[in-house]
Amino acid sequence: MMNTIDTSMLDSLKLSQQPEKKRDSLGQAEFLKLMTTQLNNQDPLKPMEGGEFFSQIAQFSSVAGIQELQKSFEQVASAMTSNQALQASAMVGRTVLIPSAEGYLKGGGNIQGTIELPSSTSELVLGIYDAAGQLVRQVHLGPQAAGSIGFGWDGLMDNGNTAAAGRYQLKALTRIDGEAVAAETFVTAKVDSVILGKLGQGVTLNLGNMGQLGLSDIKQIL
Repeated sequence: MMNTIDTSMLDSLKLSQQPEKKRDSLGQAEFLKLMTTQLNNQDPLKPMEGGEFFSQIAQFSSVAGIQELQKSFEQVASAMTSNQALQASAMVGRTVLIPSAEGYLKGGGNIQGTIELPSSTSELVLGIYDAAGQLVRQVHLGPQAAGSIGFGWDGLMDNGNTAAAGRYQLKALTRIDGEAVAAETFVTAKVDSVILGKLGQGVTLNLGNMGQLGLSDIKQIL
């Protein structure tokens, strides 16, 4: 008569023969087991000093604490990323004021922006130049106090013709104590879309013809 084989015994044998997975870290149970073994096998004439014992316990607690801290940081990072995505999505379609020495003129459109004056001036002039560096329009803004001075160009050149669509350089000059001093210019741009970077890299704004700029670099959200 053929003997039957207990399949449960085979399953147990297979499980016992499977190699254990390697572990890269020492768990709490293993650490405590090592500490107990060390205490049981120490030389009675040279017992482990209390300071050394508590030092090892402190080291283990420190490692465990760091692991918990890492988990907390991961949770905070996830929350920050979600909040960043929400803020970024709210920027689409908004108009922002960005630092730029040039603006983009659309057909039938205009270029708007501000000039930042560190101090008052007896005369403020904005020069608008084409891609070849030729002056196409000069806007006299007169005496101005320190601060942000708004400007707008409707696309008309000094000769009365309408300028072609494209990029134009902006150069603002002030007169302080009889000397011509350059001033920083800012232009408006519309946010077409946003790029959400990794944690710590911030948000990048796609500004159409004005290219890309980091959210932290804009001067104002209009």
